[in-house]
Amino acid sequence: MPEGHADKQTIAAPLDAVAAVDPGRPAVALPDRSVTYGELADASLLAARRLRGLGVRAGGRVAVLRPEVDAPYLETLFGLARLGAISVPVNARYKASELTYLLADAGVSLLLVDGYYADLLDAADLPAGCRALDPGGAELAAAGDGVDPEEVRVAEAAFGAADPARIIYTSGTTAHPKGCLHDHGALLAQGGAVAERLGLSAADSFWTPLPMFHTAGWSTLLGALAAGATFAHCGIFAAERAVEQIAAARCTVLFPGFETVWMAVLDHPGFFPERFAAARLVINVGVPERMRLMQERLPAAAQVSNTGSTEACGWLAIGEAAESAAARTRSAGRPLAGMEVRIVDPESGADLAPGEAGEMIFRGPCRLREYWGDAEGTAAAIDAEGWFHSGDLVRQDAGGGLAFVSRIKDMLKVGGENVAAAEVEGYLLTHPAVRVAHVVAAPDGHYGEVPAAFVELEPGVAPGEAELIDFCVGRIATYKVPRYVRVVEEWPMSGTKVRKVELRERIAAELAERGVATAPRIASGAPR
Repeated sequence: MPEGHADKQTIAAPLDAVAAVDPGRPAVALPDRSVTYGELADASLLAARRLRGLGVRAGGRVAVLRPEVDAPYLETLFGLARLGAISVPVNARYKASELTYLLADAGVSLLLVDGYYADLLDAADLPAGCRALDPGGAELAAAGDGVDPEEVRVAEAAFGAADPARIIYTSGTTAHPKGCLHDHGALLAQGGAVAERLGLSAADSFWTPLPMFHTAGWSTLLGALAAGATFAHCGIFAAERAVEQIAAARCTVLFPGFETVWMAVLDHPGFFPERFAAARLVINVGVPERMRLMQERLPAAAQVSNTGSTEACGWLAIGEAAESAAARTRSAGRPLAGMEVRIVDPESGADLAPGEAGEMIFRGPCRLREYWGDAEGTAAAIDAEGWFHSGDLVRQDAGGGLAFVSRIKDMLKVGGENVAAAEVEGYLLTHPAVRVAHVVAAPDGHYGEVPAAFVELEPGVAPGEAELIDFCVGRIATYKVPRYVRVVEEWPMSGTKVRKVELRERIAAELAERGVATAPRIASGAPR
């Protein structure tokens, strides 16, 4: 890009830059095929021609719904970017009402929907002016016949970094999802900052199983392309597929992101540490107890934590391999380049001292531009000085490292005492039988609310509710001890996040049906 024209860069710029000098370099590694930079650049130009032939123009919103990440999915995203259109990736788990809401809220004019979703499409209500089209169908394939590639190039040159690029919808664990609008500049800044923090180079293969309808998939892709590295994706996640791909493709940086994903890989019979010998870094999130366990399972690759959000364009902070193992389990790392973070009192807004837990607010080039179509929500979240108020309870140490404590709304109020769900979850995970734990508030006539724990157990063990409750008694404050424990085999999910709102509703309904108004009292017990 000529000097002085950085403002005209789009997210296709890093792709085109490598394609121009090394078109044969691998850009994307999928379980069944590899795509070079040159092939992806050419295919995205063809996708742009076809979309333009269908009438897609700058500023138009185009939704994409596919069951997995594949080459055509990525070609479409970059094709839309070349036209200045706004990508609206749709959560592959959406039901008809959720799809109907998203299409109307974003003002989508074209829905590219895989035939796999025929029943969903029949059940959804498309808003006026929105048409659905099979991305693999003949109509789309023929649409670009009359569009000259130069027409796309001219269109692409007319916009750049300040123009909107995508709307990603938040997980919607408590209400309707919100559409987070990011421009090309934010996405480019995210990619560059991620590549810098992780030390990515053309020699790296950056792996993730996380979907493109969440910002985590995008951040991995953008970071890889910013460094001229390979973006490796396993499509629909399956532990066996992930194990084989990481080993065969010799992936060097791994972003499973969530313990439910990574533990499935580590526990798979095909996993042996020596098969992952090429891996130098693993990026995960979890309580310190589980982070330590996962590090022990693959000791040769440094495991770091991270934090971020859709509003931060993905990652806000990532840990560094150079830190001690202990520090890497406690801290999510320092903010990425260009991003400013403050920890403030949630009520007064006053800055807090290092080590004090408060609301994390941030601003910088990766911050969302706005909540799409929600001026009131945008004004409530972004103050006059540009700080986004995250609702996350976080500590920051003197060196700038961030440690996530809880969602402020994920705090229980037990008889006037604040209880962070994450703290109780972390302790439950020290029990050898507990694989995953999520704690929510259960209504209580005496305390207002009390902790209720939902746990997934390790194979072959079956501790009772009383045993897990007793495990906590005397080890954590009595008001933090779960009064109810329920074992689950499958979690209610919203994308990659557990829907805690559904767990809360589940325990509340159960207690109401049983006529339980007040939880059993627990004696404090002696520390053990």
